Amino acid sequence: MRVTRVRRSVIVAAVLAATAAGCTVGDGHPPDGHSASPTGEAARGPVLAVKIDNVGPARPQTGIGRADIIYAEQVESGLSRLMAVYATRLPPVVGPVRSARETDLELLRQFDRPTLAFSGAQSKLLPLIAEAPLTALPPGKAPAAAYFRGSDRPAPHNLYLRPDKLGVTPKARALAAAGVTFGAAPAGGQAKNALTVRFPAARFTFNWSAQSRSWQVSMDGTRARTTDGGALVASTVVVQYVDVRSSRFHDRSGSTSPFSDTVGTGKATVLRDGRSYDVRWERRSAADGTQFTTAAGGRRMTFAPGQVWILFAER
Repeated sequence: MRVTRVRRSVIVAAVLAATAAGCTVGDGHPPDGHSASPTGEAARGPVLAVKIDNVGPARPQTGIGRADIIYAEQVESGLSRLMAVYATRLPPVVGPVRSARETDLELLRQFDRPTLAFSGAQSKLLPLIAEAPLTALPPGKAPAAAYFRGSDRPAPHNLYLRPDKLGVTPKARALAAAGVTFGAAPAGGQAKNALTVRFPAARFTFNWSAQSRSWQVSMDGTRARTTDGGALVASTVVVQYVDVRSSRFHDRSGSTSPFSDTVGTGKATVLRDGRSYDVRWERRSAADGTQFTTAAGGRRMTFAPGQVWILFAER
């Protein structure tokens, strides 16, 4: 459905009403949250993770431009869904919010008691969510004022979240657990202007802009934007090659839910500063954090300050 300016203004108004500047969170780190861990270790800390709808009727999204990490994973029918992770700043409004998947539970274990905001889940997955070491806050468990339906688009693509109503205080140090360590670019790499990552029924393209020193994000052939922050850009892009297999869960139409295995080892491609780096990733168990090291030299891969995109591509 085509979104008109008038309808979009409903969400923009909600953003402005919540707060003009947003909420800064953390524990003494700079407000942009891009300082590296002084020890280089995968320090733990809580984050707020929000499952984000990513089909055509759900775009443009709201509030995801303020996320520290955006994960892109495969879901049913080869489509994509996003998970926005907040460790430094909470947006006034974020959405559209959609349902959780099994992949999320393994992925989030690298954080210390993360809070997961989502619209619901397949009935057989709900017990696993309840047992997982996280705080699950879907509608019905979150405070009543946390979620609302917007009038800018039809359900189910119109559920939004006010993160400050959840009472969550994320910590910037949590980013290191996901392998996100900010610092100067390592030696090496190759000049790169663009990269496209393809899922069976979705694609992401990242184009380097020397002027803004960022990667411009396009999804399914269209430049990605948000309702509240303009064009989506990434400072660093990680294409993490993982095993993608069928899970034991299905959606309402009977389509099997894919599971992206983020535990193990494998190859990755990292884009930063207009260059591409060959990288290896390692995560020994679900309880461990992820480590990214350069293929040449085995040194810790550092990321450029700003938003990081991590895409789970099938190897």
